[in-house]
Amino acid sequence: MGILHDDVVIFRQAEKEGDPTVITVNCPDKTGLGSDLCRIILFFGLTIVRADVSTDGKWCYIVLWVLGKENTRWSLLNKRLVGACPSCSSASGISYYSSDFHPPKPSHLFLLKFNCYDRQGLLHDVTEALCELELVIKKVKVSTTPDGKVMDLFFITDTRELLHTEKRKEYTKEYLRGTLKDAMIDIDIELVEPAAADVSACSPASSFLPAAITEEAVETGRLIRLDEVTITMDNTLSPTHTLVQIVCQDHKGLVYDIMRTFKDYNIQICYGRFYIKERGKCDIDLFITQGDGNKIVDPNKQQSLSSRLRTELLRPVRVGVESRGPDTELLVANPVELSGKGRPLVFYDITLALKRLQTCIFSAEIGRYVIGDREWEVYRILLDEGGEGLSLARNKIEEEVWKMLMGWE
Repeated sequence: MGILHDDVVIFRQAEKEGDPTVITVNCPDKTGLGSDLCRIILFFGLTIVRADVSTDGKWCYIVLWVLGKENTRWSLLNKRLVGACPSCSSASGISYYSSDFHPPKPSHLFLLKFNCYDRQGLLHDVTEALCELELVIKKVKVSTTPDGKVMDLFFITDTRELLHTEKRKEYTKEYLRGTLKDAMIDIDIELVEPAAADVSACSPASSFLPAAITEEAVETGRLIRLDEVTITMDNTLSPTHTLVQIVCQDHKGLVYDIMRTFKDYNIQICYGRFYIKERGKCDIDLFITQGDGNKIVDPNKQQSLSSRLRTELLRPVRVGVESRGPDTELLVANPVELSGKGRPLVFYDITLALKRLQTCIFSAEIGRYVIGDREWEVYRILLDEGGEGLSLARNKIEEEVWKMLMGWE
């Protein structure tokens, strides 16, 4: 049989301010389910402070303790988490969750384009509005004209899959008009083919990408000491599982970064626990198997997995600031999952950091490039030399953007 639809995801709200909300997920298992759930929680801007995971390979039980915000939309979060769980089937008129999994259909792609008068923080305000509307930015091109106007092109998908309807389209336009107010000149939304935007295209790493972005060495551009991350693997404590023990510093999306790494390596987490100790130190114990159900005994496979985890814990994102002649360019890169999903809220965090630094943006682009053996999403932000923020040292801009992305602001 199965469990009732309403019992798949259960929330127990915090009893007092500062306490975590407990989210329980009880459903059939699937490859990468933990990663998908943690990605949604990261998208909603929540912080996981503790987690317990157990599965027998067919059914999983996940408990997450999360810190919410005043404006957290809990009912919508519940809906999105349920949607990430395996699909439901109908039995005797009652919905149950089953283990029949079907890959989701590609989302429709839309071009949102608008003209407006430029002002400080404009791009962040637009990005924040799109996040609130659950519109996912796949590609963007923003440029400022000499007369102080901005042409914005956002290639977006709709999490709700309703942007093709006139009602959703008009609501989106009105929402953005309300956000930009008198700065708005005109706005339009149209359905486009993915090929028109090259959203799935991935280019080789170009010469314009600095070493801070392309260099694999963890020493480049990091603010975490090497001795703050320890990873050990042990095959002696369990007859059927490899134990992975991690001690590291907490950062925004930490559990997601670990989960997506295991997902890309086709590693099954059979049992795991995560909790934060004093001063942001995290202890993680994970009993894992390979996709074939066996332990990881090959030293080369152990080294490969350990090296990738260490990289993700030290540098989940890469940040660099470069001089382009008289101009200054901020570059930020994050790895893309093998499924094609990028890291949530990166553009939001970048624009928020620059807004707080009172640094104006002249142009912005998002593209995908192959760096090393992986696909990366790269954000190129050309900073306005007329902005007050560039009186700051460039390493200060790099540091503040990094802190915002890591949740240390």
